[in-house]
Amino acid sequence: MTNTTAMEHKKIHQGRNVKRFREMLGLKQEALAYELGDDWNQKKISLLETKETIDLPLLRQISEALKIPVEAFQNFDEEQAVNVIANTFGDNACVGNPNSTFNFSPIEELKKLHEEKIALYERMLKEKDEMMARLEKLIEKK
Repeated sequence: MTNTTAMEHKKIHQGRNVKRFREMLGLKQEALAYELGDDWNQKKISLLETKETIDLPLLRQISEALKIPVEAFQNFDEEQAVNVIANTFGDNACVGNPNSTFNFSPIEELKKLHEEKIALYERMLKEKDEMMARLEKLIEKK
């Protein structure tokens, strides 16, 4: 089996992706359990995060709770993302006609990636703050 074929058959670990995104949002397992409802607790979230695949209806519920698209849980592959970055900025990043000139600046690309990462982080912080405000309102009601 070639590397390409192996990569095509590699499954995305959806539970691990739930954990990654939950942690990026700075949420504890208990907070996600609370968002998912009375049937959930920290231990169930912990078990959920070990599952390779998660049923679509539950994935949609998690997606709604974390405000992250279902596709992120289904498609995000950290290893593949690292490979793309490594191949983009590696020694052979710009292979082509030897007489060609490239206007490729790895520093500019890194800056752009960094800015996108900051924007995503800021959005996630804002969503976390909104979620915390909702939780505080729920606590005040009790």
